[in-house]
Amino acid sequence: MVSEFPVFKSHEYPISNTVKKYVCHSRKVLELAALYGWEPGARYTNLRDVRGVSQLGFLDINWKDYDFERHLAAAKAYRPEVTVAQDVVDRAELSKILDQAERLSEYANTVIVVPKDLRLAEYLTSLIPSRYRLGYSVPTRYGGTEIPISAFGQREIHLLGGRPDVQRDLANRLNVASLDTNRFTLDAGFGDYFDGEKFRPHPTGGYEVCLKASLENMNAIWQNYRHVAATMEKESE
Repeated sequence: MVSEFPVFKSHEYPISNTVKKYVCHSRKVLELAALYGWEPGARYTNLRDVRGVSQLGFLDINWKDYDFERHLAAAKAYRPEVTVAQDVVDRAELSKILDQAERLSEYANTVIVVPKDLRLAEYLTSLIPSRYRLGYSVPTRYGGTEIPISAFGQREIHLLGGRPDVQRDLANRLNVASLDTNRFTLDAGFGDYFDGEKFRPHPTGGYEVCLKASLENMNAIWQNYRHVAATMEKESE
């Protein structure tokens, strides 16, 4: 059986108050987000908007039609801070995906492994080596991670996509070290912005105005969040 979710002893261990935030979008959005401390991301299938960046933050994948060799080539060319391996939707594929993650780690500082098969839940943290960050796909109408949150233990987590309010709520139960989202860019196109709790129409509107307001409010909800660093000893109770 999977144990209950552990309590972090954040007051007893050295902590990091910086949750890395990444956005994959147009050059305009990347440049604007950088002013708010967000780092640039891109899928390996569309690297046009990150050409010339000094450091690629997040190299994302085309999960519907994954091509490992193309992904590896992009990682080698751009040396991202973080990249994500193919989703583990079938436990039988875990060994192959961990081998791919090992090769990706030659070119990325951190590799995220995303467990999706419910059969991984009971032994999740022992089956996936601690040198990999675990990915949690934030539930949306298109799907998401169904493995119980308790299975992730105290491992560092990257939140993949979803609404900013849902991401922040998950962080109360997961040890979140990084996240990516572009949901706020979609709403900005309709004149909506994230107000710290939900998306609503902006009083004046305008795409860039909505982007700036959302970025400011997303930063605000993470301001006092603390995660337990992966290199530090942890305990549960």
